[in-house]
Amino acid sequence: MRFDILTIFPKAFDSYLGESIIKRAITKKLIKIVIHDIRKFSTDKHHKTDDSPFGGGAGMLMTPQPLYDAIKHAKKLNKGPVIYFSPRGETFTQIKAEKLAKKYSKKGVILICGRYEGIDERIIDLLVDEEISIGEYVLTGGELPAMILLDSVSRLLKGVLGRSESHEEDSFSLALDRKKEYPHYTRPAVFKKLKVPEVLMGGNHKEIDKWRKNHLK
Repeated sequence: MRFDILTIFPKAFDSYLGESIIKRAITKKLIKIVIHDIRKFSTDKHHKTDDSPFGGGAGMLMTPQPLYDAIKHAKKLNKGPVIYFSPRGETFTQIKAEKLAKKYSKKGVILICGRYEGIDERIIDLLVDEEISIGEYVLTGGELPAMILLDSVSRLLKGVLGRSESHEEDSFSLALDRKKEYPHYTRPAVFKKLKVPEVLMGGNHKEIDKWRKNHLK
């Protein structure tokens, strides 16, 4: 699956993409991630990408020209939907991640990382297919939401995790009818006088499954 990410801070993704599961998925060519620097598409001699909003108000707004050209460039490479992270968008959930992974695994998605007070509405009217919110709080930009969507969708793709059960048993997964997580334990069997439940160490998988279903929180 291909992810084209549009941002004015491309280096914000360096450490994240160079570690752990995402790095391995890139190396194995299970996912492809292309970061586009919006500033490089600006026709302003100073590569400016923001200006004050018409009608006044606090903060700055991302100007349409650089973003428009960046999106048009990305659309030549990626036939998936253009997604903009916005507080008015659909709330991102595990079910939404599963739908994106299933529908666009052969295509990809284009992710717009807004900044300041947001982007010019005309860009949304012309080029954005979908708006997504990752929660009812305010961030300084769309880079973190892009990483969240990238992470949650990527791990659902075939081969990214070692076993498909790893994501099928996740909290809020469709496979669990959106129930929550059961408690997890690892070695040692006793820590600070707290013991691991005996059933989990007995090797009876039928009883273990029953215990886990009864302890979903």
